[in-house]
Amino acid sequence: MTFANLGLHEALTKAVADARYDTATEVQMQAIPLALAGKDLMVSSSTGSGKTASFILPALERIIASRADTTQKRDRNTVYGPRILVLTPTRELAMQVAKAASTYGRHVQGLRVATVVGGVPYPAQIKSLRGPLDILISTPGRLLDHLQTGKAVLENVDILVLDEADRMLDMGFIDDINTIADHVPATRQTLMFSATFAGHVGRLAQNLLRDPQRIDVASHTDTHENIEQRLHWADNHHHKNALLDHILTERAMEQALVFTSTQRDADWLADRLADMGHAVASLHGGMPQGRRNRVLQGLRTQQLKVLVATDVAARGIDVPSISHVINYGLPMKAEDYVHRIGRTGRAGKNGLAITLGERMDTGMIRRIQQFTTQNIPVSTIVGLEPKSPEPRMYAPRAGMDTERRPGGGNGFRSGAPSNSRFGKPAFAPRRDEGGFAPRRDDNFAPRSAGPFDRAPARRPVDGGAAPSKAPFKARPRSGGFTR
Repeated sequence: MTFANLGLHEALTKAVADARYDTATEVQMQAIPLALAGKDLMVSSSTGSGKTASFILPALERIIASRADTTQKRDRNTVYGPRILVLTPTRELAMQVAKAASTYGRHVQGLRVATVVGGVPYPAQIKSLRGPLDILISTPGRLLDHLQTGKAVLENVDILVLDEADRMLDMGFIDDINTIADHVPATRQTLMFSATFAGHVGRLAQNLLRDPQRIDVASHTDTHENIEQRLHWADNHHHKNALLDHILTERAMEQALVFTSTQRDADWLADRLADMGHAVASLHGGMPQGRRNRVLQGLRTQQLKVLVATDVAARGIDVPSISHVINYGLPMKAEDYVHRIGRTGRAGKNGLAITLGERMDTGMIRRIQQFTTQNIPVSTIVGLEPKSPEPRMYAPRAGMDTERRPGGGNGFRSGAPSNSRFGKPAFAPRRDEGGFAPRRDDNFAPRSAGPFDRAPARRPVDGGAAPSKAPFKARPRSGGFTR
């Protein structure tokens, strides 16, 4: 089905054509007509399925219709606050949604889009919240701050969108979301997107939505035909580093996204790879927004060959040139594995998703295979074969319980971040869309500024030797990365 057949305004179909999209995806075909009809929606769809357009296009249609309404026309200059409110879990995803709104609304005259996220100075955001506003994209924590000071006005919201609602609840935003919803008119339309609607996500949907229509597209059991998955077993931390080093030097590697379990490991691993000569940077929720923007820009312009990131920070990254996703640290939840590997194989390209697993990761790998109902093929690298016998795995079976159990299979009984090489919780949760804040203990050194604002963290490497301070040609300098 083409976008012209979905009942969208000519300005929107023209913008979609300008963006070189011809055919609507399955989630767009199902969600857009229902959203245009004013229905509340509960939508589950996999990453890369086009869900952003499935709520941005109906939102833009509502804006166009409100401007053309002659029977109940309101002066735009006297209506304060947004007509459309989109809540996202992370800053990166908020920026991606804002970019989509600007792309699809390029032919909507005078469209005003604002983004309110953490890590950005308050004065600039307060200025953007003044006066009439069409679309506001925000993370819950920062928007609640502006609500409490009276700077954010939500009494004219027509559509409330919750994007990746499960992730927002995992980050502890349920109270913030309920408070924000209380400030939005009860007559609004609500569109809720989530990987799952079980448990607390389903209860939130029951409280916020009115007679919702359920759409379930491209579940977690999809085969990801354009993404090859591999599992490399490592004997220990040194062996895992050797495997990673070999993979990153392969000729087929265009750009790699390496996932770690903690912010601390992301910084440490990025420093280690930089010392080896890689054009690399880290990305996590503990970094200021300006630094994160520079890192993402370096990734898009391919100044960076390797990005080391945590799950929260990587949400919303859409870079077609990422050829490899490497799970250096295993995710906290099985469904995050699906989001991770979805960062490669985009825009019709083929991708490679590699998991580096140690014996303590067996439980999580088993849960991932149960969740996706697929085996991850085991592979070896000549000369780097594991010396220990391969851990016993069980064939995945659909419908099995995949809920995370405290300490189950991750090597720690406390439920600490599963693959931290320190064997203890490295971070304490906070109410911030950045995810986790580093605990300022003796093992953590604040990072200094640079073009991508990376500096060596003073942490032991492998056998205990401190990272080399000698400069390398690929290390970030004032002009960016050299090759």
